[in-house]
Amino acid sequence: MSDRPIALDEYPIHQAPLSMRHVATGDRNAYDRCIFHVMDHSGRALLIAGLGVYPNTGVIDAYATLRLGDRLHAVRASDALTDDRMALTVGPLGITVEEPLERLRLTCAADPDDPDGLAYDLTWTAAFPATWEPHHTQYRGDRLMLEGRRFVQAGTCAGTIRVGGQEIAVTTGEWTGTRDRSWGVRPIPGEDGGRAAEELRPEGFHWVWCPVRFDDRFLMVIVQEDADGHRTLNEATSVRAGALDTQLGWPHTDITYRPGTRHPERAVIHLTDRDRKPLALTAEILTSSPLAVGAGYLPADDWQHGTWRGRDWTDRRVYDLSDPAAHPLAAYGVTDHAARFTLDGRTGYGIFEHGSFGRHDPSGFTGYDSVAPEAAPAAPRPAGQEEAGR
Repeated sequence: MSDRPIALDEYPIHQAPLSMRHVATGDRNAYDRCIFHVMDHSGRALLIAGLGVYPNTGVIDAYATLRLGDRLHAVRASDALTDDRMALTVGPLGITVEEPLERLRLTCAADPDDPDGLAYDLTWTAAFPATWEPHHTQYRGDRLMLEGRRFVQAGTCAGTIRVGGQEIAVTTGEWTGTRDRSWGVRPIPGEDGGRAAEELRPEGFHWVWCPVRFDDRFLMVIVQEDADGHRTLNEATSVRAGALDTQLGWPHTDITYRPGTRHPERAVIHLTDRDRKPLALTAEILTSSPLAVGAGYLPADDWQHGTWRGRDWTDRRVYDLSDPAAHPLAAYGVTDHAARFTLDGRTGYGIFEHGSFGRHDPSGFTGYDSVAPEAAPAAPRPAGQEEAGR
């Protein structure tokens, strides 16, 4: 490949004395990517789509998953990265920035060989300004493994999703869209982790990421904790159009898990307003999509982001999520839960993204095999007493 200037070099956007062809780090794990969530307020459907660029490995890839009932329809594509960094298209998947920070178009072309496969054409429109998430870093021993800068935003979606012979209308009043953009350094599979990977395995990891859209505001909550509950990432922000962002204190979460699992069924996030008034953000899980199934996030065992699959690679498949035992690795990755939220009598919609694996003392989890306790059996009724309502 020649080292001539590329089109982006015409613009005064450089952050280092390099062509925009290059990133300022030689780390193989450099990345630049996005994720979108499009959810039906009834919990019927959850579409997740993303695209990533990995400049130091020369890869661009994208994915889309649609949870509909117990079926997860997935499309993944990967190709060689080109000099046209504004072409956000990989195989059948594409993102068009129609108006930066305001309106984007998400597309997945139909498969001519499978007319029942997943396809969509959606317009994502911002409802609130984008806001920064906190600077995110993670170390393994002395090595910086992750350093990311992110912004997050909530909006609405309109368009059409086609799958399985049916057409689903996506409307602004009945669907919510959130998105996240991040770039920096993040592990790409295929690197030998050496002694650090073998001897410095984290004892535990606990993560909550919640972008929530209400009619009058957008809330962003982030919590990351180590095994002992030490907080390494923390954010709770309220965003309103035309107003300064408002910090909502130090969030604390009470999560109710499905017995015998770490699958959340509902949660309360305790916040505080500027006047120190307690606020309770409640989440009711509507439907769930594990990112390790179909979407390429760790510890997926069939495809992961940034891995080279050759030119023009596309993969389509359908997963059955009715049996958790069929996807055992999903429990050790992050899951995105579409949720209905309430706050001060208002109802909103968004994502309760959660991952908890290994030890987490505040939750009572003692190790990687630890789960929420089974529900206690009901006390026996006295002889002759009839069950209420019968």
